[in-house]
Amino acid sequence: MTQSPQIPSTEPELAGVRNFRDVGGLPALDGRRVRHGVLFRSGHLAHATEEDARYLGSLGLHTIFDFRNASDIRVEGPDVALTGVRNVNIPLSDPAEGKEFWAMVRDGGLDELRVMLGEGQAAGRMSSSYRTMITERTAEHSRLLHALAEDSVPALMHCAAGKDRAGLSIAVTLLAVGVGRDAILADYLESSAPHRRYKIRRGDNSPAALSPEVMELLAPLFDARAEYLAAAFETIEERWGSTERYLTEGLGLSARTRELLCSRLLTD
Repeated sequence: MTQSPQIPSTEPELAGVRNFRDVGGLPALDGRRVRHGVLFRSGHLAHATEEDARYLGSLGLHTIFDFRNASDIRVEGPDVALTGVRNVNIPLSDPAEGKEFWAMVRDGGLDELRVMLGEGQAAGRMSSSYRTMITERTAEHSRLLHALAEDSVPALMHCAAGKDRAGLSIAVTLLAVGVGRDAILADYLESSAPHRRYKIRRGDNSPAALSPEVMELLAPLFDARAEYLAAAFETIEERWGSTERYLTEGLGLSARTRELLCSRLLTD
C-alpha cells in the first residue's frame, strides 16, 4: 500500500480567516518539494481580525490573488488591506452566474431544496462547475501562472471558502510544477476538515432552516470531494489529451516559464 502524501500540519489559528494553510512540503515528482512560505491558500480575508492581519503581514507576501467576483465581494466585503502587499482580483465566476441558485441555497424551503439539490444534483452541479473552470478560465489561469513566474511570490490565493476556485487554482499551479495528482488531491481534501469548512449561512437560522435534512442537501456544495477534482482532471484529458498539452497549449506556458515557476516554488 502506498503512503499518503505528507500534508504540513503546522498552521496558525486565525480567528477571522477560514481554511488558511501553507502549501509548502508537497512533493513534486522529480524529488523536490514545494517550498514553505511561498504559496498559501485560504478563504476570503474580509473578516480578518487585527491579529490575523498582523500574522498575514508577517508572511512577506508579494501578492494576494482574490478569485471572488464582484457579487461575492459586495456580500462578504473587500479583503483586509496589508501594507506593501499587492491585491489582484481575477474573478473565476461571473457575478450573475448562479445568482438565483445561491439565493435559493440561502433562503429556499425544504421542498425547493429537495427539487434543486436532491438525488445527486448538488454534487453534479459542483463537478460541472469544475469542468467549466478548466475549459473556460484558461486565460485567467494563464495570467495567474505567468504572474507567479515573474514576480508574485510569496503569494496567497483565496476565493470565498478557499475550496473551489482557489482549490482549483492551487491544483493547476501544482500541476505546472510537477506535483503529482495524489498529493494535489490530499491537499485539496484538507478543505473538508471541520475547522476549515465555510460556515453555511441561511437567511432564516431557525431549527427548520438548519434541519439535518437541509444540511444534508446543502453539504455537497460545501464539501471538498475527490469527485470534483477528478472531474477537472478528466476534463483536461478529454479536452487536451494530457496535462502537458493543457499547460502548453491551453495555458500558453513556455518551457522557460515552467522553469521559472519551479525555481520560485520548489526546493533546489
